[in-house]
Amino acid sequence: MAVEQASPAGSPADSSDLHARRLAGLDALELGGSGSGGRAGRVWGRLWPMVVAVGIVLAIWQVVVWSGRWPEYVFAGPAETFGKLGERLSTPEYWQAVAVTMRRAVTGFAVSVLVGLAVGALVSRVGVLRAAFGSLITGLQTMPSIAWFPLAILLFGLTESAITFVVVLGAAPSIANGLITGVDYTSPTLLRAGHVLGFRRLQLYRHVILPASLPSFLAGLKQGWAFAWRSLMAGELVVIIAHQSSLGERLYYDRELADSAGLLATMIVILIIGIGVDLLFETADTTLRRRWGLERVRD
Repeated sequence: MAVEQASPAGSPADSSDLHARRLAGLDALELGGSGSGGRAGRVWGRLWPMVVAVGIVLAIWQVVVWSGRWPEYVFAGPAETFGKLGERLSTPEYWQAVAVTMRRAVTGFAVSVLVGLAVGALVSRVGVLRAAFGSLITGLQTMPSIAWFPLAILLFGLTESAITFVVVLGAAPSIANGLITGVDYTSPTLLRAGHVLGFRRLQLYRHVILPASLPSFLAGLKQGWAFAWRSLMAGELVVIIAHQSSLGERLYYDRELADSAGLLATMIVILIIGIGVDLLFETADTTLRRRWGLERVRD
């Protein structure tokens, strides 16, 4: 029976084992380990900078109020503002205003996605349309949303259709450009592989081009939401619809009544909604990068 003999010190086998152990240790360091406190540590690592930032903003806010540069009815302090915010959040009318704004945002953004996806798909694959409308899409993207409202009001009057019209014009170009950029940067190797597999036209677009362009398209969606949200806030300030309270309408009447605390409270709600939606997009982006093996290792 053969007996396994230990390799002498300094032999190639020992060197190979030592090298393997070192590589395993480096891999463990790179992956960050799998301790039970890993998730809690990651959450806290993301949370504490935000807490510190909020504390700094509140401190600066309070110092500005104490400076007496503006009277309290013009620029209320944090205590008055959060007190007013608590009062408003305790009333169903305020939540109805939030619901109306969110319904308009979701509707406008959904229409923008459909329009942006259709326009981006056509322009990115048809050379004549690219030459004719490529620069126009970029021009529409850079145009201020508020400039569209006089035309929107002439076309649709003081209705939700006017607001949706401007939201779509503000968001759809960014979404279309995101898709166009993703298609432009699709690897020719992937396209050749798709042809080899027998994909043609719509199948090639569905199974190869769209998945490859997802990162740029997701970035376009995120930017499109930012434009849609800003356009909606501008629209609700300009287009006041009777019996439909909204966050923009609250801003308008708070300004008219010189209610600084109420105005700032509603601005905080608008900011929190924007941050919440941004976190959703960030989660989707992280999931996509992890699926593609592109998740960065954080220190």
